[in-house]
Order: sequence, then structure tokens, then C-alpha cells
Amino acid sequence: MFRNFKIVPNIVFGRGCFGQLDDILSVRRSSRNSYMVFLVDDVFEDKSLRERIPLKGRDLLLWVNVDDEPKTKYVDELTAKVKQYDKNLPEGVIGIGGGSTMDLAKAVSLMLTNPGSSAEYQGWDLIRNPAVYHAAVPTLSGTGAEVSRTTVLTGPEKKLGLNSDYTVFDQIVLDPEMTDGVPADQRFYTGMDCFIHCIESLTGTYLNAFSRAYGEKANDLCLEVFMEEGPESADKLMMASYFGGMSIAYSQVGVCHALSYGLSFVLGIHHGIGNSIAFDYLEEFYPQGVTRFRQMMDKQNIELPRKIMKDVRDDQLEKMIDVSLILEPLWENALGKAWKQKMTRQRIKELYLRM
Repeated sequence: MFRNFKIVPNIVFGRGCFGQLDDILSVRRSSRNSYMVFLVDDVFEDKSLRERIPLKGRDLLLWVNVDDEPKTKYVDELTAKVKQYDKNLPEGVIGIGGGSTMDLAKAVSLMLTNPGSSAEYQGWDLIRNPAVYHAAVPTLSGTGAEVSRTTVLTGPEKKLGLNSDYTVFDQIVLDPEMTDGVPADQRFYTGMDCFIHCIESLTGTYLNAFSRAYGEKANDLCLEVFMEEGPESADKLMMASYFGGMSIAYSQVGVCHALSYGLSFVLGIHHGIGNSIAFDYLEEFYPQGVTRFRQMMDKQNIELPRKIMKDVRDDQLEKMIDVSLILEPLWENALGKAWKQKMTRQRIKELYLRM
């Protein structure tokens, strides 16, 4: 059977299109007593964006902190706040921010309609009830969170997404102006998340013409942005993020992401940085990709954190290995169905210790 996957049904793209969000949401508002929930990265709390959020009537604005990777505990806390605010479901949940904020918005929209803790749904297709309407406005480009069917969360035992067709956003607003002012290093790391998506998809065993078409274009756009720059760099990177996310919809990521999840769970390293740290040591798996990555890193004057494993305890290292091994589809995409014969615990340990 071929997978009948779901994609975002409504997309608006263009500089200044954030101004249309009010009109887009207005058709969802059914009465004066209804309300929307806005989850917004708290980095904007004292910025001009605050005044541009289209709040109406009883809308609930929650400033979210994403200094740490999103955790199931935080999702549960945010969900509880919404339920305490009103016993009725909101008309929608809107995430405004980078990948972590968008993941929180997806997760809350799911947990408002599914009982228990979000930690119970870490895995593939465990969500049973459709989410409330949810939309996203990315303010960073590269993660692909705006288009993916997962919301990546760190739980008590593992870092693993709520992977479900119900996770996919109902609406995304892609306004390149929203990424103005992003620090250069943060822009690079989120951009490299996209680039690494593409390399892992394009070299994986799950690859088909659908994934290749999106992955190749996203790869080309990343190279244009980080090797050439130009007046449309923000626009191109935003589209690269979209295409990169679509590339893995019918494919998967690979070795780098599997290792990065372990780094994030144990050391708290943010996803984009963790991917970059790990990828720089994976030349044997992705030789051309790593070469290109280093060229872009040099061009952008980026210096990666080094010797991150020097103070890691043995039990922490073993937990990293456990977390990475949970992600079986990633290893299979990278190394084939016999991946367990090629990637042992000892081999993963050796890879981590190089970092």
C-alpha cells in the first residue's frame, strides 16, 4: 500500500501576508463567546509584533518560552491553562514563532481533544481524535515544522514526536518579513536543519521521485542562501524549509537526526545546533553533504561547539544511545532493513565520543 499522507490544505505566501491573518481567522469565529488561543514565542513580548497579533474579544494570548526544547510536561501545562480558561474548546490554536513554538501549538491543539498526557502519544499514529483547528506563522525558516506531521517533544523517557495526520496544520502563513532580525548563527542552524533534512532524504533508502523533487529544490535553495546570499535570501530560505519538510513527508531523515535526538534529550542541545554538531562527524555516511556543509559554515563564519562529550557520564552516554535507537525508521532509511547489523550500540557510542 502507498501511503496516503496529509498535507497542509491552506497556505499563503508573500512579504506582508501576516496582515491577512485576521481575515483568515475571522471565518473560523462562530460567536462572540468563542475564542482563539495564540501561542507566541516570548522573545516577541516586548517587540512591535505584540501589537500586530489579531486578538479579538475573549482570545487567549500565551507567551511561550522555548529556551529549552519543547517538553511533554510543558505541553500538558499549556493545555491545562487553556482548559482552565474556558471549558469549551477554542475555535483555533495559532502558533507564532520558530519550530519549537509551532510544535507546541500543534501539540496543544491535539491534547485539547485527546485525554491524558502528551507523553502517552509519543510515537507513530497514536493520536485518536482530530485536533482543533490550528495554524502557524513561522518566524524562523528551516525546521519544516510548519508542514510536517509531527510535533517533536522531549518526554520523561524519550525524545519523540507525536506523529499523526491530525498533527498537520490547517493553515500556514509564510511571510518572509517575519524572519527579519534573526541572529546570524540562529538563522544558520535552522537553515542547516533544512539542508540536513534534504541530504538525509536524498541519500536514503526510502527515496522516491516525490521526495527527490522537493529535496533537490530545497537543497539548491539552501546553497543559494548560504553560499551566495542576495535580496531574496529570506524568501528562498522560507521556501526551502517548506520544500525540505515536504521532502521527508514521503521519505525520512537519517543518521544525523537520530544522533541529534540523543544530544537534545541528555544535554539539552537545541535541535538545529545538535544536527550541525553531529553532521560534521558523519562524512562516511554523507560525504558530499558534509563537504557542502563545511563550505557553508566557512562562508557564514560559524564555529561549532566542540568537545561536548568531555564531561558526559557513562550513564548519560548510554541514555543517548537508547534515545537514538528508538528511532528505527530513521536508521532504516539511512542504512536499509539490515541496519541493526551495521549500527550497533558500540558503533553509536563511537560516533558520539567523536563529538
